[in-house]
Amino acid sequence: MRKKNIAVLGTGSDVGKSILGAAICRSLADRGESVAPFKSQNMSNNSGITPEGLEMGRAQIVQAEACKITPHVNMNPILLKPTGEKQSQVILNGLVHENQTAMDYHKNKGFYFKKACRAFDALARSHDRIILEGAGSCAEVNLMANDIVNFAMAEYADADVILAADIHRGGVFGQIVGTLECLPQKYRDMVQGVIINRFRGDIALFKDGARWIENRTGKKVFGVLPWYTHFKIDAEDSVEIEECNNFNSFDPDKPAIGIIRLPHIANFTDFHALSNIKGLQTIFFDSPDHLSKFNAIIIPGSKNTRKDLFWLQKRFQGALYKYHKENGHILGICGGYQMLGKTVDDPDGLEGKPGKTKALGLLPVQTTLKAPKTTTLSDFEWESTIGKGYEIHMGFTTLEKGSALVKIIARNGNPCTGTDGCLSDDKKVLGTYIHGFFDSSKIVSKWFELIGISLKTNIEDMHKIKENDYCLLKEHIESHIDISPIL
Repeated sequence: MRKKNIAVLGTGSDVGKSILGAAICRSLADRGESVAPFKSQNMSNNSGITPEGLEMGRAQIVQAEACKITPHVNMNPILLKPTGEKQSQVILNGLVHENQTAMDYHKNKGFYFKKACRAFDALARSHDRIILEGAGSCAEVNLMANDIVNFAMAEYADADVILAADIHRGGVFGQIVGTLECLPQKYRDMVQGVIINRFRGDIALFKDGARWIENRTGKKVFGVLPWYTHFKIDAEDSVEIEECNNFNSFDPDKPAIGIIRLPHIANFTDFHALSNIKGLQTIFFDSPDHLSKFNAIIIPGSKNTRKDLFWLQKRFQGALYKYHKENGHILGICGGYQMLGKTVDDPDGLEGKPGKTKALGLLPVQTTLKAPKTTTLSDFEWESTIGKGYEIHMGFTTLEKGSALVKIIARNGNPCTGTDGCLSDDKKVLGTYIHGFFDSSKIVSKWFELIGISLKTNIEDMHKIKENDYCLLKEHIESHIDISPIL
C-alpha cells in the first residue's frame, strides 16, 4: 500500500540530512514498512559497490542498510566524484558516464533529471514509501531553476518535506527563517516542519526558541536532536576529517594508527572499523612532524592519484623513507597502494594531462591507469584468514617481484582465482586495492600481529557494530522527535 514519501532537505551542507534519513528509514523498517532511500544526485568521493558491481554514494548504502535491504543504484542514479576544483567524474546508474566540468554538467541537467526520475519510478514500484535526501542548501536561489536534487525531486515524488537545520554551527533561527524566505510559495507549502540537529546542553532551554520558530514560520518543530557520541554512522562527506593533526589528547602509552589526509582523499570510511576499537588511537594528519608517534601509517584512497602523489612526495617523501628505515609499517589502500609503487602511468589522461609519474618506490609494482573502472565486491583470503571488501579503481597494478598480499576468492558473488596487492620482502610495507579491508575482525587481528599491536579488548566485525549503531540511531531519534506527524 503506497504511503506518503518523505524528503529530508537541509538549510545547508553537513546539517545531518543523511543521518536523519537513515534514522527515519530504520524507524519505518522496524514498523514493518517496505521503505527505501533515494538521492537523485550525490557529490562525494566516498562511494561503495552494489552486489551487481555498480558504484553509488555511500550515504544511500548506509540508508539501505538501515532499511534492511540490499543497496541498488536506483537509490542514487547520479554520483559526481570531484577530480579537481571544477571537474567531476559522472557515475550514471552505477557506471562511469564521462568526465564533465561543472558548466557542462549544469547544461545537461534536463537529461540527468529524466534519468533520476526513471530511477525513482523503478524504486517506487517495489517499495511502499521512499525517503528522499536533498543536497546542500535547498534554497540556493541562483541554482534553484536547474536543481534536480531538492524541491524539484520532492515535487516529482509528491513528498512531504522536512527541513533539517544544524544548531551547532550557530544561527539556527536565521538558517530556518532565511531558507523559508528564499523559497517560492509552492515550495514553502511543501515543508511540513523542522528538525533541529546537533544540540548541546539542556534541551529544555530551547523550548522558547522552538515556539518562536513555530510562531514566526507557521511550521512545526518536530523536535531537537542532541549531540550524540555513543554510536557512529558512516558520513557522506569528509567534513569529519577536516580537523586533522589533533594530538591534544594523544596517549603515548596507547598504540596509534596515522592516516595521511590526502587532498583528494576517497573512501575515508575504510577506517571507521579501526576508530571503533577501544584502546586504539586513529588520527588523520597532513604534516610529517609526528610520524614517530604511530605504530603504522596508512596512505588512503584518492580520487586523483597523480596529484596526491605529487603532494605526498613534496611533503612526506623524506619522512616516510626515514620512518620505513626505522622499522615503521606502511599500508597503502587503492590510490595509496599505487603511490607506494615505482611509477603511476596515465597514458590516456584519465586524471589530467597524460604522462608517467615516478612514485615512492617502496613496493616493487607498476601501475597503469586505464578504463574501464573496476567495481567489485571482493572476497579475499590473507594466509587462510577470510575477509570481505570492495574494489573501485581505474587500471591495474603489476608486480615486478615479491609476493601478492591476498588471494581473491570471489568477485560480485562469483568464485574466482586471482591475487591482489603486494607485501614487501621485509613485511613492513603493504598495498591493496581492497576498501573495507578492516571490516573483518580477524583481518584486523592479523594486521595488528604483523605491526606489533597487542590489545586486550575484543574486536568486533564491522557489520555487527553497524547494526547495533542503527538500533541506537533509531532510539535516539524516537526519544527526541515526535515522529508520528512526520508519518
